[in-house]
Amino acid sequence: MSAESGVRSAELNRTLVCFALEDEARVFRKRVAGRDVVSILITGIGRKNAEQSVRDVLRQISPRQVLTCGFAGGLDPELKSGDVVFSTADAAFARTLAVAGATPAKFFCAARIATTAGEKTELRRTTGADAVEMESEAVQMICGERGISCATVRVISDAAGEDLPLDFNALARPDLSIHYGKLAAAIAKSPEKIPALMRLRKNCNFAVERLADVLAKVIWPQ
Repeated sequence: MSAESGVRSAELNRTLVCFALEDEARVFRKRVAGRDVVSILITGIGRKNAEQSVRDVLRQISPRQVLTCGFAGGLDPELKSGDVVFSTADAAFARTLAVAGATPAKFFCAARIATTAGEKTELRRTTGADAVEMESEAVQMICGERGISCATVRVISDAAGEDLPLDFNALARPDLSIHYGKLAAAIAKSPEKIPALMRLRKNCNFAVERLADVLAKVIWPQ
């Protein structure tokens, strides 16, 4: 086998794993350190950022499969923080995900963060979705255009009945990333929110560990 064909073969066996935020990827990144069959892409928040980032990277690599991952808000009251849920049109991929510990779910790709239990209840009623996130629809669309197997794999960070401590939509920059100056000001204005923010952080830390566990089993089945 030539060096060129060897590189091409490795590229075609590669899995591209997309996250909106580095915080969602950090545990998985440690798990895959030194493994050249996985590429991690941080897309930024929202469909527009995800679409641009994924289109850019697919001009450079041709992965065998793509996973669009990260946090999701629960809409199904049965889902709790740390539950890993998935959606894919690839039956073989679905079996692998189920064996790895993920549960099939319907996702709604939103333009904003659902911050209150009331918003989540309404989304559940109007969409029938089990979980809400902000990027996967764009990633799934691009992979469909290119004939690449794709799965949405998300972990519940906040359950359906939970309000988020702050309206993170109001704290976002135009590119949807968090404006940390606004965040600090919001916390200073409402210090009573600190315990709830700490609980959310604890839940998110647990959630990314669970997500990394499932993703590792998907990419390297036992």
